[in-house]
Amino acid sequence: MTTKPPPTSSSDASSRSDSSAPHARQDRPNPEPKSAPERQSRKQQILTKAAASVVRSIADAVVIKDDEPFFLCPPSGQIDVDGSHGFGLYHHDTRFLSGYELRLAGTIPNPLAATAASGTRAVLELTNSRIDLGDGRTIQTERLGLQWLRNLDGTKPALHDHISIRNYDTADAQLTLSFAFASGFEDIFAIRGLLVERLGQLHDPRWDGDELVLEYDGKDGVNRRLRISFEQSAKQRDGARCTVTLDVPGRGEAHADVHLTIEEHVKPGAAPIERRTTGHPPRSEERVTKLEGGTRDLPWAGGDGWDAAARTNDLAFDAIVARSLGDLRILRGELDGQRYYAAGVPWFSTLFGRDALISSYQTLAFDARIAAETLRLLAGRQGTKVDDWRDEQPGKILHELRIGELARLDEIPQTPYYGSVDATPLFLLVLARHATWTGSLDVFHALHDNVERALEWVDRYGDANGDGYVEYASTTKRGLVNQGWKDSGDAIVTADGSLATPPISLAEVQGYVYAAKLGLADLYERDGDSDRASRLRTEAASLRERFERDFWSDELGCYVIALGRDGTPCDVVSSNAGQVLWSGIASADHARAVADRLLRSDTFSGWGIRTLSADAKAYRPIGYHLGTVWPHDNGIIAEGFRLAGLDDAAERVLVGLVAAATHFPYDRLPECFSGYDRETFGVPVRYPVACHPQAWAAGAIPHLLTTTLGLVPDGFAGRLRIVRPRLPAFVDHLDLRGVAVGKGRADIAFERSGGTTSASVTHVDGELDVRVEQG
Repeated sequence: MTTKPPPTSSSDASSRSDSSAPHARQDRPNPEPKSAPERQSRKQQILTKAAASVVRSIADAVVIKDDEPFFLCPPSGQIDVDGSHGFGLYHHDTRFLSGYELRLAGTIPNPLAATAASGTRAVLELTNSRIDLGDGRTIQTERLGLQWLRNLDGTKPALHDHISIRNYDTADAQLTLSFAFASGFEDIFAIRGLLVERLGQLHDPRWDGDELVLEYDGKDGVNRRLRISFEQSAKQRDGARCTVTLDVPGRGEAHADVHLTIEEHVKPGAAPIERRTTGHPPRSEERVTKLEGGTRDLPWAGGDGWDAAARTNDLAFDAIVARSLGDLRILRGELDGQRYYAAGVPWFSTLFGRDALISSYQTLAFDARIAAETLRLLAGRQGTKVDDWRDEQPGKILHELRIGELARLDEIPQTPYYGSVDATPLFLLVLARHATWTGSLDVFHALHDNVERALEWVDRYGDANGDGYVEYASTTKRGLVNQGWKDSGDAIVTADGSLATPPISLAEVQGYVYAAKLGLADLYERDGDSDRASRLRTEAASLRERFERDFWSDELGCYVIALGRDGTPCDVVSSNAGQVLWSGIASADHARAVADRLLRSDTFSGWGIRTLSADAKAYRPIGYHLGTVWPHDNGIIAEGFRLAGLDDAAERVLVGLVAAATHFPYDRLPECFSGYDRETFGVPVRYPVACHPQAWAAGAIPHLLTTTLGLVPDGFAGRLRIVRPRLPAFVDHLDLRGVAVGKGRADIAFERSGGTTSASVTHVDGELDVRVEQG
């Protein structure tokens, strides 16, 4: 979810203080039992889609989020009351507001500008078209300014709108603001077009005194309401419509305030709603003082809520990094007392195992604590049994957690859903990489049993056919249920463009397993279990030998995307081959060949590496996983290039993504964008329903930055190696402060001159040896 059109999931389990223990499920209302074929049909329906959503484009959406709730609208502010779109006010996987139309004296205001730079507040500027006031009086076009301030408050939760009308004429005017609201209280899966049904009772709009109440009685025992109040008296009330009259003086202004408050009332006997509250860390005054005490006036990216911060001589680049870290901060959630990154707004604003793990990995240099908490959270909900409905197996790490009505009624398997073939090896890989940054075995010790269960899953359930590779299989008749990060139903294809036949062994997943076993071997060795360490290293070496034999294609000049049934190679050029390099499983010669292949014009669009070669028969530049460009994918590939010593290739990826970011609103990289050539349009072409902000897209630039700077931690030795540091051509100077490795922190200055980058240590706190290795 990865990005995720397919597998999604949800959970109503109660909190436990022991994060390493299996998470207990609460009692919930019992829906009418469904037969196995009915449940399988429902599962297939929601897990085989080829796109994240079937609604109209949200590419230009203005998005704000605070804690659990989020709101998105077009730049005009107008949300059609027909509801056939993805805009609205969301909370707990439910859309509480699906329509919100505003008219000024019966006319539709014309949008001028919109921004949501702060994350929790949006500002929209509009103006009027010609208004007929009657009695021969008119207000000509663009004589009024309408500013729409929208603040989201996650504590209530509520959306607060402050509407200001500025009169640029000298004559006084009495104007009406007309409002129309709508809500179907749809579950997120219904909005995405994966399910089309309402299980509870939707009430007619009603007025409770001066408040408009929209209400829905869910079959899950939750009464959901949206209360809409006006600080000015609302007149002409008709259902969910009303007007407010404002007297606007000449050369003056008037104001209207609207408050939309979300309420949830759990009925006696129904399960409580599990909370996914955001844990924004308090601003560290000591840390901020240090970061803001520099001699330059340029802003720092990071610092507020982050351990590390960066600043360069390039304001545009700093803005991109700051936006990335700001988006990640907005997307922080909390479950079981542990923080994680929610995958993305609007479709995946919840816990996804794969996304949370990769996002926390991308930001290890900025805050390693999130990775530790994410690992503990996922360990607490690790699979304990075989459950085909949820694709759960002992030791497996969850894919997705949902808490809306459909999840609470067990109508969907996301409670949680475990259909991810890579979340479990990624769990092990991130745990090992986290230890190299912190120089601590604390998380390894706390989650030792979870690690063992995950390793057993990899070797037993993950390799069900015993061929030595982790694979997944599906019995659906409507298309493949893919369980790697490319999890849309049509993502994994063969050379003739047809869908791959399961069981499917993805190339990058084998690399994840390889890296995880090697990383854990080091931890077992340090913990005194040399026998376990030796076995893991032997298993990794054997896997690498088999992998090079079975996944390499001389004809393609890179690794195949996957092996299908009976080990049949899926002979297409894809970005999966690039992710293989990140794990270190690739040979040196093959790594160089892969980099050369992926940077050709059919795979590199100029903005980034496509998910699928443009020469492939299944290629579509706007196919969710069949030709789009994903920032996180490119970041992982670029780190693989660096590990192989291919620094020019890694920098090319960074430069392309930075250039793309400058063309998106607020310098925000979306979940993905279309694979059209840079030369064709000169700007990246949006993917219509991409999430933004999206966690691992936000993590891509910080990840690429620390990768190209050459940061190689060895926390156990109290050492930070800076290997072949590299600044992109548009940056001459970079200060990196507060990088934590082991028990120390360092401030490092990077300078680029004559095509080479030097690094010098400006300050060290604690025990840390920083070594610069230029060659």
